Amino acid sequence: MVAKNSSLNKLAGAAICGLGFLTALTSAAFAVEGHRSDLVNRQVLRVCADPANMPFSNEKEEGFENKIAHIIAEELKVPVTYTWFPQATGFTRNTLLAKRCDVIIGTGQGDELVLNTNALYRSAYALIYKPGTGLDGVESIFDPKLKGKRVGAVQGTPSATLIAKAGLMDKARPYRLMVDRRYDDPSADMVKDIRSGEIDAGVMWGPIAGYYGSHNGDKLTVVPLTKDVDKAGRLDFRITMGVRQGDDLWKRQLNDIIRKRQADIDKVLLEYGVPMIDEDSKPITSPRS
Repeated sequence: MVAKNSSLNKLAGAAICGLGFLTALTSAAFAVEGHRSDLVNRQVLRVCADPANMPFSNEKEEGFENKIAHIIAEELKVPVTYTWFPQATGFTRNTLLAKRCDVIIGTGQGDELVLNTNALYRSAYALIYKPGTGLDGVESIFDPKLKGKRVGAVQGTPSATLIAKAGLMDKARPYRLMVDRRYDDPSADMVKDIRSGEIDAGVMWGPIAGYYGSHNGDKLTVVPLTKDVDKAGRLDFRITMGVRQGDDLWKRQLNDIIRKRQADIDKVLLEYGVPMIDEDSKPITSPRS
């Protein structure tokens, strides 16, 4: 009987030690994750952004990503501060990865440099043209109505590839991609040329087309080219917020805010003319609840 009790005591002791070991491991795991998230400044929302990249952001905080940043900060009950850097080669490395800021408000899903949150919205490259110029009703770059037309495209983007596949390159008007947006704005130039009749239409990223198509002149028609996805490769993208790899707690906190404030985020996007599409590629025309 004594031997039996002794054996039981040893088993109980082993179980307690094992439980203590598991507890230590769990505590260590939380400590590691907590240590990672300690890189995030909890006193302010530190945003990485371009100082001259409308309609997304600028130093006057006039872009829709600026407005979304304030929605996030409102939930966190902290002020917003910015690290400004041109959104070109080296943007993420010199801002988020350099720990100078804690979130990029708009980045493509699947960006390997960052940890993506849930999507804020989904959009697509769009055709933009002036109503009443013979292109009304066109919903595809392959529509015969575009044959012989002068179509603008930003070099080095899916829009240029799309125009080439549609056989419209002979009269296409190229616009530069890599510019300092503080001094040059190719998208605004393209839309100006559409309004003046210098070119007949343009293809550009939907949020840019939607914004410029409703500013600085008569409203232009903006059509997301969702019907061309199977014909010309990837034209639609989900846009997320981006945080540093390893900042999992921070990512989950942002995801909670996105879910809670999706309708408010959608309202901002719609006000800026962003052509949002759902998972069936149907247009979203009112805030999601």
